Amino acid sequence: MKRLNLKKTNVVRSDTLRSINRRIVLNYIRESGPISRSEIAKQTALQRSTVSLIVNELRKEGMIKEVYGQSSGGRPPILLSLQTMRAVALGIAMTTINTTVVTSDLTGAIIQQEEFPTDPDVDVTMGRIVDAAKRCIRHSGETIEGIGVSVPGVVDTEKGVALFVPHFKWRDLEIRKILERETGVPVQVGNDANSAALAELWFGQSEVREVRDFIMVLVEEGVGTGIVYDGQIYEGKGGTAGEFGHMTIGQGAPVSCATGSRECWEAFASERAALARYAAISTNGSKPKDINIEKLIDLALDGDKAAIESIKQTAHYLGVGIANIIQGMGPEAVIVTGALARAWTLIGDELKAAVEECLCREYHSTLIIASTLGKESAIMGALSLILAPKFAPVV
Repeated sequence: MKRLNLKKTNVVRSDTLRSINRRIVLNYIRESGPISRSEIAKQTALQRSTVSLIVNELRKEGMIKEVYGQSSGGRPPILLSLQTMRAVALGIAMTTINTTVVTSDLTGAIIQQEEFPTDPDVDVTMGRIVDAAKRCIRHSGETIEGIGVSVPGVVDTEKGVALFVPHFKWRDLEIRKILERETGVPVQVGNDANSAALAELWFGQSEVREVRDFIMVLVEEGVGTGIVYDGQIYEGKGGTAGEFGHMTIGQGAPVSCATGSRECWEAFASERAALARYAAISTNGSKPKDINIEKLIDLALDGDKAAIESIKQTAHYLGVGIANIIQGMGPEAVIVTGALARAWTLIGDELKAAVEECLCREYHSTLIIASTLGKESAIMGALSLILAPKFAPVV
């Protein structure tokens, strides 16, 4: 049972009810469209006149459109679906290697995309982001309603500030202020793992859509986690919740974490750890600079024994950390995303075995799966910062 938060709770006014009903109708169109007005009224128990009023508003705003259904002999029925191929969101996914800038329609379908290396010089990277954002906005015909930015670090979402990006040692980067000043478009900024969790909640596989509590484990240069409680992202004080990548799980990891430790989870279970293991056990003379994670996974899927062993060892340590999270938080599901998820057929059993081995007592069965968003998790997370609030209920 939740305790009522009087500081954040709105009383129910007529405009609040109207907003809730609007989102209910919009979500039915999103989940079940093309769908008729009468079917929406039937499923929601709303008055047909209320549904028609909401539908007319959504059509005027360009969020939905009418399409013809299949005729059963008479006039084809008029159905409703989301408006597609009209750019409404701009997503910017910053990673330690590349930055991707895209536009999408309401469904999350990508319309335009640019990508460039993330420069360690923050001014260079922000300059490239601003230029790419302006090009995308012009190309869209000025229809972009919001910009979402996902960042591999600690974020103050209320202020739109990246407080600390460990890989680059960036501090207090005022992303919202810079982008809103340069583009004139509202900006939302989020941590990359939290944003990926939001994307999974709204665009992920059907197995997760009814799950209210889950943990997203994002494996890249580091390891991040996004926490979803009761269908909402939990950020914690100052946006620091979910920094499990820096929990201690052992000693003598193959690489150092972003802060220099060889005891952290990410030092054992990141992409860099997998690449370091491959360099240590491979007999083909490869060096870390000669191969990236995508090439390593390709080698493993093609049967290369050293590549398989390196990612399986990494999966084992992923499982160790996940077991700790399950013991501490008891989620309904854990979802693994990032490039390593593409090798799930090779690492899934290894990871789950490590989880079972490390649980200190019996727990309820926890669903552990790979994200179907794969390498698109980062950019879909950035887009979700703008798209999800359009469908989410008022709180």
